Amino acid sequence: MGKAVSTTVMMPLAEAISASVIRNPHALTSVARLKRHDGYTYMHSVEVCALMTALACELEFDEQAIREAGAAGLLHDIGKTLMRLNVLNKRGKLTAEEFGIAKMHPEDGWRILQSTDVSTGVLQVALHHHEKFDGSGYPHQLKGEAIPLLARMGAVCDVYDAVTSERPYKAAWQPAEALRSMASWDAHFDKSILARFIKCIGIYPVGTLVRLESGHLAVVLDQNRGAISAPVVKKFFSTKSNQPVIPQVLNLEKAQGSDRIVRVEDPQVWNFPHLTELWLNHIAL
Repeated sequence: MGKAVSTTVMMPLAEAISASVIRNPHALTSVARLKRHDGYTYMHSVEVCALMTALACELEFDEQAIREAGAAGLLHDIGKTLMRLNVLNKRGKLTAEEFGIAKMHPEDGWRILQSTDVSTGVLQVALHHHEKFDGSGYPHQLKGEAIPLLARMGAVCDVYDAVTSERPYKAAWQPAEALRSMASWDAHFDKSILARFIKCIGIYPVGTLVRLESGHLAVVLDQNRGAISAPVVKKFFSTKSNQPVIPQVLNLEKAQGSDRIVRVEDPQVWNFPHLTELWLNHIAL
């Protein structure tokens, strides 16, 4: 609306999100998967805030630095408030001219935030979250560790949330699929940051539908920090009988080899209408 950003309103929100993630590192990043088509940029910003906070916790930042990471995530796309809606919400591929307009949002965001009392780190994320590790990003083609640390974190969190979000012009990727793809993009991310991000949210993020060696389908409830391939799951369906079973929580790290994940399943194929409830009910914010 052309008004200044109010940090007195924004910072309590960022701190509340940060505090929630500190209490339960996977809770808010899980709730953030509940996407809405309207207000996408707002929801994306809140979700990146949660992911940045969780990643900052994983990197063992102090509390002030964790809050700064959360604030940076919340404000990283503030420049999109100046982008034409027909470009921001276009269905399909952007033209070269439209992509040029879209690429202006980091510098627009940096200019908007210059008039506020946000930290240097928040400004850096707004300006540099689209830089790539090989120097092919924008707006300044920074390379490697010349990209500020928070901006390297922001690049990972921003892309992960974007590709796992449902949009009018594309289907959402499943979290495990997104992580595999991101790990294969050699030029894009700081690999050490991406590795810590994967450790943070797990190879099988909360809410992922998986098939177990026993033939059961299960939904991931929580991560085991010492065994990222063996999360806590809830079994609820037998592929052998093709029938639901009484839901049972199983910690695969403590299952002593009696069961394990053999692959990720596509929820749309199985059409379980209450899949979200199975994992969301386990989360306590």
